[in-house]
Amino acid sequence: MLPDVQLLKPEIPVRINRVGVKGVKKLVEVDVGKDRPIILISTFDIFIDLPPDLKGANLSRNLEAIYTTLEKATEKPVKGIEDLCVSLAEEVLKKHEYAEIAEVTMNAELIVRKRTPVTKLRTDEVVNISCEVFMNKEGKRRVFIGVEVVGATACPCAQELMRAKLIEEFGDVVKSIPLPTHNQRGKATIKVEVKDRPVRLEELIEIAKASMSCETYELLKREDEVEVVKRMHENPKFVEDCVRAMAKEIVEKFRDLPDDTLIYLRQENEESIHPHNVVAELFSTLGDLKKSLGV
Repeated sequence: MLPDVQLLKPEIPVRINRVGVKGVKKLVEVDVGKDRPIILISTFDIFIDLPPDLKGANLSRNLEAIYTTLEKATEKPVKGIEDLCVSLAEEVLKKHEYAEIAEVTMNAELIVRKRTPVTKLRTDEVVNISCEVFMNKEGKRRVFIGVEVVGATACPCAQELMRAKLIEEFGDVVKSIPLPTHNQRGKATIKVEVKDRPVRLEELIEIAKASMSCETYELLKREDEVEVVKRMHENPKFVEDCVRAMAKEIVEKFRDLPDDTLIYLRQENEESIHPHNVVAELFSTLGDLKKSLGV
């Protein structure tokens, strides 16, 4: 009989918090209520904890859990990526009877179709979607879904400096004109804990888009480009403004979720006139956000 080295006692008996596999790619079908399911090329990271009396984790069992669960899932499309990731976490804990905690993360790119603002040309947008599951042996779990959306912002500070300068030179006629400023391409990230009811990714995508000065488009005709630039400069925002706008919309759309629901919001902008990026983050419960906004 071949030896199972992982089951030996380690020379240094210290508990390991996270050990696992990362970057496992699989196709996932998701039923979105249309004629055909969405096909996602997904990447999975799976971790467990390891007690101090075991030399190593049998990581092939993580891969076995992925393939076993996904084989079941491919019999028919899954209803939500959170259901799939919960099933994976449960399967991993069954395979690793010595583990107390399982952690599963799924990342995928979702293609969203939309139209340009003026010519209504159809174009595609890539949105990063994610799901994270943390589960213990007793079945207690925390589940999060998230999106990362690319957009554009215009700097309000530089715009007001330009306004003051141009008023000096040309008078009050420039007060109502969208004035030039420097721009950024930004990434809005939203993660929401899933509890009593599903949280639709489409809702999170729309909130992320609306938080920035303007959407970005893969393809633009000249009329569309004029409109995008106009919208961006009529709606200048700091990274902090973007995060606060997301917080406000989260409270309005998901006020029926429990107050202890965890919310994570992040905006990162790639500066155009500086060699660095700027970042703003917010981590809160839904209840605390409601109090802050007087809801």
